[in-house]
Amino acid sequence: MTLFHLILVAAIQGLTEFLPVSSSGHLVLLPALTGQPDQGLAIDVAVHVGSLLAVILYFWSDVRIAAAGSLRLAQGKVDTQGAFLALCLIIATIPVMIAGLIIKLTGLDEMMRSVAVIGWTMLGFGLVLYWADRTGASTRTASGWTLKDAFVMGLAQILSLIPGTSRSGITITAARRLGYGREGAAKLAMLMSIPTIIASGALLGADVIGEADWQMAKDGAFAAVLAFVSALLALALMMRLLKSVSFTPYVVYRVILGIILLVYAYS
Repeated sequence: MTLFHLILVAAIQGLTEFLPVSSSGHLVLLPALTGQPDQGLAIDVAVHVGSLLAVILYFWSDVRIAAAGSLRLAQGKVDTQGAFLALCLIIATIPVMIAGLIIKLTGLDEMMRSVAVIGWTMLGFGLVLYWADRTGASTRTASGWTLKDAFVMGLAQILSLIPGTSRSGITITAARRLGYGREGAAKLAMLMSIPTIIASGALLGADVIGEADWQMAKDGAFAAVLAFVSALLALALMMRLLKSVSFTPYVVYRVILGIILLVYAYS
């Protein structure tokens, strides 16, 4: 990979991973629209690691509580805030792990990597996010997360396996319909991303073990650092803006990009 291509991939992954605009959709579009070769699984793993470190750092206090609670959970005890949060995250992650494995084994993941699919999902799920954000109540906070809501959001997260849907976007949509405020919905979606990214990274990592060389390692390390920085900046900016701005700007971006992609795909 050229340095420019590497920077482009890492920056796109970092900037779009936690925004409700679909990082996977943008990464699929990059080679399709620019003619650049696919970045490959090794770089995919690297940028996922960088994004993962960014969200862990930003929500470190919650991550630390959940990590400590997971030890209690491993003992079969759900008697602390951290243990309950860890249980909710597990419940929210199981559906997408099962669905992701099925899609990978059946080859459906490659069948969905098209400009037309991304165009429709960008447009359709963007409008669904707008509807949920405008009609959803804001009476609940992230601290009131329940096992039932975690499962519902986990089911919604399955849709993120379709390129262009956006993992954060669809989980935020579900949370807003469940009555969580914008900041709370975004926070829950970000926390859900941690085990999901770990699971997907492990799955991708299994495919690249034994193929790595020194150059690939250097490219991966550089991509991970750049993805970490860009993801942290994007995450901090979004969480700050949600104090006063709705999700409408992201919806507008999705609708415009979706229409452009559909015109391109069918022309």
